[in-house]
Amino acid sequence: MAMTNDGYHIPVLLHDAVEMLVQDGAGVYVDVTFGGGGHSREVLNLLGDEGKLVAFDQDQDAKSNLIDDGRFEFVPQNFSFVKNNLRMLGLYPVDGLLADLGVSSHQFDTAERGFSFRFDAELDMRMDRQATLSAKVVVNEYEESELANVFWLYGELRNSRKLARVIVQARSEKRIVTVGQFKDVIKGLVPEMKQKKFLAQVFQALRIEVNDEMEVLRLLLEQLEHMIKVGGRVVFITYHSLEDRMVKNFIKTGNVKGKLEKDFYGNVIRPFKEVNRKPILPSDKEIEINPRSRSAKMRVAERI
Repeated sequence: MAMTNDGYHIPVLLHDAVEMLVQDGAGVYVDVTFGGGGHSREVLNLLGDEGKLVAFDQDQDAKSNLIDDGRFEFVPQNFSFVKNNLRMLGLYPVDGLLADLGVSSHQFDTAERGFSFRFDAELDMRMDRQATLSAKVVVNEYEESELANVFWLYGELRNSRKLARVIVQARSEKRIVTVGQFKDVIKGLVPEMKQKKFLAQVFQALRIEVNDEMEVLRLLLEQLEHMIKVGGRVVFITYHSLEDRMVKNFIKTGNVKGKLEKDFYGNVIRPFKEVNRKPILPSDKEIEINPRSRSAKMRVAERI
């Protein structure tokens, strides 16, 4: 099997994440965001002969990094149906689960995938290339109000309505097909001093919509209560406030909305407890080596 390419993806918070995840060398663990396989390889290093690791990834490119190890199982899907897949494999419940959310370096750096505003390519952004919804479809076919909602909810952009209006006006004259065309259309709204940040927020919003990322994360979180053994752990690495808020709410209250529910005796009903009260952040050294890690936050919780 092909070994991981160092340029594919530099795993964020690698040792911290895996050491906090693996509490039993004979346990069953899940990496729901396999990518370049960096985290998975480190998990396997900590497992004994009895241990097992199941990895998920919907991106076809991830298959080039599969690990030749009898303890390793790969499922070529996203993690929205992780529980059912683990049941089918007879590996349920499990001792721990790792989710390194967001986009891999490989996806950002492969121009034709259309994830990055640094390259001119077709507007795509699909993590699963079999999916029908692409950024091109969102930009050209969504109603103005729908577009504004995407930019407001997923990019947290204050001028979301203006942005949507400009896009709708431009596409009425000519379909917007490439990253370059799209950037030209919105350039009048890009703040001069914060170009990179603004474009990152715009592209993040489109990517989240295309891949239904918030819904997929919600589905994963709602499966965890019955999927993780008591004493088992979940490790989440997030890259923007929307993901982090959802994970934080779930850990604190047992639901993604952060609504406290109590039992008859007044105890908060929640299946997990925080292992780290504050999120773990990359060190300055890691950020220097891998600048993309700078927005990462890691939260760890234990099943109770």
